[in-house]
Amino acid sequence: MARSAAPPAAAPIGVILAGGASSRFGSPKGLARVAGTRIVDRVAGALRGAASELLLVANDPAAGGWLPGVPAIADTRPGGGGLSGVHAALAHAGRPVIVVAWDMPFVSSGLLRALWARCDTAGAWACCPESDSPMGIEPFCACYAPACLAPLEAALAAGRAGGAAFARSLPRVAWLSRADVRALGNPARLLFSVNTPADLARAEALAAESA
Repeated sequence: MARSAAPPAAAPIGVILAGGASSRFGSPKGLARVAGTRIVDRVAGALRGAASELLLVANDPAAGGWLPGVPAIADTRPGGGGLSGVHAALAHAGRPVIVVAWDMPFVSSGLLRALWARCDTAGAWACCPESDSPMGIEPFCACYAPACLAPLEAALAAGRAGGAAFARSLPRVAWLSRADVRALGNPARLLFSVNTPADLARAEALAAESA
């Protein structure tokens, strides 16, 4: 993989969300390889170009060995899916975070820097990219500020685990529009996620197209 550009000054912490049971995939999906490189390494590489340091959030007991040199923590309020991971990251970091689900092999440093710049400039609590997914946004490829911690705790306590609904409920949230994302690359590629073996085959095809 190409070396990422240096992160901006005062960059947030980059968080890899390695959650989910991978039931549709059959094994930890972030450890699968696309074009010879593990997806988790591809995500880490993108984050290194946008964040000051990395953090892995995972409940798997083996997670500490997945990315040598990167601290690994578990959810402190499990049961809320990706929101539990965002909560754990914010509680641990105490500063803004850029979170990326570990099944997104083509996310780029440029996209992540744009998310942080929009969030920081707007003084927003969060910034998510708009997408063509059923949710309309990608809440687990996003920036979150420490102000989100209390609303996260309330949502998790109430059993509300929907990432998109949570992001939209925040009083100050910014967005990267579809046009903004398109200016940084093909949105269908940048925001592609691997959830099934068929998705992995598609990711290999996408990687070959850009080789």
